[in-house]
Amino acid sequence: MKKQITTYWSLHKTWILIAILVIFHVVGLVGLLSTTYRDSFLKLSFMNLLLAFIVLLVGRRGNFKPFYWFLVICFFTGMFAEMIGIHTGILFGEYYYGENLGAKLNGVPFIIGINWGILSVGACSVVSRFHNGNIFLSVLMSALLMTLLDVLIEPVAIQSDYWHWKTSYIPLKNYLSWFFISMPLHYLYFKWKLDEQNNVSIALFSILVAFFIILNLN
Repeated sequence: MKKQITTYWSLHKTWILIAILVIFHVVGLVGLLSTTYRDSFLKLSFMNLLLAFIVLLVGRRGNFKPFYWFLVICFFTGMFAEMIGIHTGILFGEYYYGENLGAKLNGVPFIIGINWGILSVGACSVVSRFHNGNIFLSVLMSALLMTLLDVLIEPVAIQSDYWHWKTSYIPLKNYLSWFFISMPLHYLYFKWKLDEQNNVSIALFSILVAFFIILNLN
């Protein structure tokens, strides 16, 4: 029986993990669109991101050590950039984090550092699937893709008490910083040849795009 389960898992791991991502994000959508349960689901937002991160790790198929180092670099880069952001306003503009993204370090939720890794891997995976040419073009495309996802995230984040802008508008330098900070991270991803035909990471990024499009429409 154990051997059968192991065999089934190895054959269908990708689709099982994608199904888990779809189910949790659909449940999250239902909760966030519900007037009754919205507040409760918002407080669990960091758990959904943490689950997505775990699924991303499980879905990885090879080149593990440099991949984990890449995630560590993404985490500390993201956390450091965000700390500079909220305390100086230099990088992204003047903003602060709310209470729905879990525990914080110096004002920045830990899950934000993890999210930098999730989005970087997702954007690079999508580009790897459809473009396998010049590394600098791949970096530009993936950085742009990640920045465009932030465009979708921002309105939802503000309404969900993830973070708030001190200005009445989202500064352009927020998107410019997302783009230029993500570029060296994505360069490492392609330079270290971490790209693989991984449908889990591609599916996760696609699910996130659909998730925030739907929330923006409601």
